[in-house]
Amino acid sequence: MQAHALYDTILLDLGGVLIDVDYTASAKAFANLGFKDFGALYSKAKQDHLFDGFETGAISPAEFRHRICGMLGAPLSDARIDACWNAMLGSIPPDRITLVKRLKERYQVLLLSNTNAIHVPAFEAIVARENGIMDFKALFHGAYYSCEMGLRKPDAAAFHHVLLRHGVEPARTLFIDDSIQHVEGARKAGLHAAHLELAQEDVCGLVARLGLLD
Repeated sequence: MQAHALYDTILLDLGGVLIDVDYTASAKAFANLGFKDFGALYSKAKQDHLFDGFETGAISPAEFRHRICGMLGAPLSDARIDACWNAMLGSIPPDRITLVKRLKERYQVLLLSNTNAIHVPAFEAIVARENGIMDFKALFHGAYYSCEMGLRKPDAAAFHHVLLRHGVEPARTLFIDDSIQHVEGARKAGLHAAHLELAQEDVCGLVARLGLLD
């Protein structure tokens, strides 16, 4: 059976799937300021409760910056903290924008990202500057950020919130993410899920291999 007969909806992650992310870049930026343990607190696979709270909007940008200064033990300007924190954000290659547009011709395409109130304006500015897209969310049929929802992956409630908003059946949805814990969470929530292993391929290669546009 062809892939397009199995799914009505494609649910995409953002970081790693669409936008390139280098988690070590922020750790290096903070390390250069004397904060040597940042990499142990925040990574793709696991992060401190501070970052979890920031991603669900439970912690404000001001509180996040205050806590960072406290852990570093030194006063830093908001701009310096934001620059270090945003250092991990890369670009969205144009072929991935094209891919989303092609997928939208055949499926309902949704976005679900674990992100925060400092990263959102930063990556939206990158996309506006580099891809000429002034309204990033409009690229999708629906786009959801954890910091706005108060929910984050891999919790089933995050997936169900998004699918319910669009009247989507989990069993007719394919979720694509580069974090295995999120893939496993989606499967537990009843979705189909594909793990994008970035060491082997990017999302364009995965979509082609799965035959989603055949």
